[in-house]
Amino acid sequence: MVAAITVEHLQKRFGSTVALEDVTFEVQPGEIFGLLGPNGAGKTTTLQCLCTLQKPDQGRLELFGIPVTRYPQQVRQKLGYVGQEMALDKVLTGRELLQLQAALYHLPPALAQSRIQQVLELLSLEERADQRCGTYSGGLRKRLDLAAGLLHQPQVLVLDEPTVGLDIESRRAIWDFLRHLKEQGITVLLTSHYLEEVDLLSDRVAILDHGRVIAAGSPSELKQQVGGDRLTVRLQEFTPESLARQAVTILEQLPFVQKVLINAAQGNALNLVVDGSSDLGAVQTCLAQAGLPLFSLAQSRPSLDDVYLAATGRTLVDAELAAAEAMAGKDKKGQKK
Repeated sequence: MVAAITVEHLQKRFGSTVALEDVTFEVQPGEIFGLLGPNGAGKTTTLQCLCTLQKPDQGRLELFGIPVTRYPQQVRQKLGYVGQEMALDKVLTGRELLQLQAALYHLPPALAQSRIQQVLELLSLEERADQRCGTYSGGLRKRLDLAAGLLHQPQVLVLDEPTVGLDIESRRAIWDFLRHLKEQGITVLLTSHYLEEVDLLSDRVAILDHGRVIAAGSPSELKQQVGGDRLTVRLQEFTPESLARQAVTILEQLPFVQKVLINAAQGNALNLVVDGSSDLGAVQTCLAQAGLPLFSLAQSRPSLDDVYLAATGRTLVDAELAAAEAMAGKDKKGQKK
């Protein structure tokens, strides 16, 4: 069976900046495939290369066996793309915007009218279809954006951060819709830095970091490879780093503790990787004997964040914070100039 999407050794530079160093993965027909990683990992650039919005420097990129760079027009007919930024004209009504999209795809008027009605019903937009887009909430705007991406009935739907900035109710509505598309046999490729979103939706996932795929497989496979349970220890609600480091030295001596990480994003909580013989009572006793406080203690199975930690030595949340700080630093330099 020919893969719906083939990405092999994809590379892309913007001047001296390496956006994609070596990205390789395949998406099978009818799958929901997630690209997970922090900002700057290369997720959006990968999607833009696939959707012919960027030209890769090197690598193989195919859609159902069709070379993307050689036959871009054929590729565009087979996929729909919904980016992070919603390009909706606030003056147009939802229906008028879809009519414009249909004209851009050269759909015959009768077919366009039928398709517009279908996507409006599919995304529960009929009641708001003749109201201006400027009156739509964030969730409605995203649903209209999805409707526009589906108007030409693509075989592959490509979504860049489909639920970013949405409230939980709107996010769940989008999740249900994506599951419905999967039932219809449509292939979905999505990016996200929301761990639970990728875990819940994706049949398989590739985790990107610094323009490379560092792990790939089903969410359950990736978590099984990491092994061990996780303990989260909070000494205080907001623990001073010096106190957290003192606790690391002590907890590392426990025989069932494999690794201890200070998670700055959680107020310097301690994330412990432990084996099957882990003992919560032993952790409490160890801290008490050292005269250290204990605010909370929780045990859980590995998550995709633990997969990222195992591959990179830092959590995905910490990587997001580092990327945000780096971007803020660049902005400050630009302002000084």
